[in-house]
Amino acid sequence: MMDLAAQFGPSSRRLRLETLVKLRWVAVAGQGLTVMVVAFWFQFPLPLLTCLALIGALAAANALLSVAFPATYRLEPGAAFAVLALDLFQMGALLFITGGLSNPFAPLISIPVIISFASQPRLYSVALFATALVFITILFFTPFPLPWFPGEDLRMHSVMQMGIWCSIVSMMAFAAFYAYRVSQEATLLADALTATELILQREKHLSQLDGLAAAAAHELGTPLATISVVAKEMERELGDDERFREDVQLLRSQSERCRDILKRLTTLPSESEEHMRVLPLSSMIEEVMAPHREFGIELELVEASNRGREPVGTRNAAIMYGLGNLLENAIDYARQKVTVTVSHDDHHVVVIIADDGEGFSQGVLQRIGEPYVTSRQRDMRAGGLGLGLFIAKTLLERSGATLRFENGEARESGARVIVTWPREYMEASAAT
Repeated sequence: MMDLAAQFGPSSRRLRLETLVKLRWVAVAGQGLTVMVVAFWFQFPLPLLTCLALIGALAAANALLSVAFPATYRLEPGAAFAVLALDLFQMGALLFITGGLSNPFAPLISIPVIISFASQPRLYSVALFATALVFITILFFTPFPLPWFPGEDLRMHSVMQMGIWCSIVSMMAFAAFYAYRVSQEATLLADALTATELILQREKHLSQLDGLAAAAAHELGTPLATISVVAKEMERELGDDERFREDVQLLRSQSERCRDILKRLTTLPSESEEHMRVLPLSSMIEEVMAPHREFGIELELVEASNRGREPVGTRNAAIMYGLGNLLENAIDYARQKVTVTVSHDDHHVVVIIADDGEGFSQGVLQRIGEPYVTSRQRDMRAGGLGLGLFIAKTLLERSGATLRFENGEARESGARVIVTWPREYMEASAAT
């Protein structure tokens, strides 16, 4: 499972350029409207031409990006950092000439940083955070007053400005951290689900090989029959010609051999289809346990119900892979023995996998099943048992099962996983 975790682990996502372009057009419209309202409605004095130049520069850069690259283009982390840093500089310059931290729109300078933490690698995001911190500090020392009523000089006390500086920085740090964690968890979940789908497809592919072999035998039957007929005609026409007789006879014998092989492949599904596709619960559990009996850990199967009334279902690759993964995990942490208990009644089918290891820590039990955290040891980390358990849990839940993870009743009695299905989900008429 560790190779799957490495393959589908968190990666450096690329931000789509169109997303940034649309956000920037919203910023251009918002900044332009705000400046116009302040200058012409409230008639506050402000450096109007400089403000319009900064807004126009952002609009021109946005238009240039729209023309130079297609809408589906995705930015490399370095390019995304440059674009977001430009937005940070433009917003910082606009705030610097309109009152700095006294401007009520000063917290908007944190938006590029939040976008970066939600979509870019951590190194680039931290660098952008540091850049924003420099700009916010510069805003503290701006010599330009906040646009206000003519004749009134609205100057904010330095203590109040320090408070605003602290509030903006703390808000930016909290929002950036929250966006980063949510984005990281979403990425991990998406990658893990992708791995789950690939695992299920592989298992289904393996179970369908017999059917593919039969289909191939059926398709190859006609051309081989044609080859055989042509070989017979050639043998009759050539008669006793010593130059070709041996080659023609070899051709006929090999074509007949191919037909015999295909005939055996064709009859294989009809002879063993029921055995391969439909099997009782006990046979399925034995098949799940068989590959794990050679690892030096004792495996015990306990059948708590009468085998005569056990459900008979269709072979389900998701169920078999999920149970096999749970069993493999139990063997990894067991000291000497793993017990598999199977029971069923008219309403439910229950499989309990228990080991005699140290059991789950309380932190693990609280968040069990989350991908990419791979320790069950009693330490300070609270996570699941890695991508493998996540895949097993997802596949079993898709088959209609509910899973419960717990420790044994006695101290140091190991961990238990209880898997429960409604009985109808394990019958051949409902299994898929």
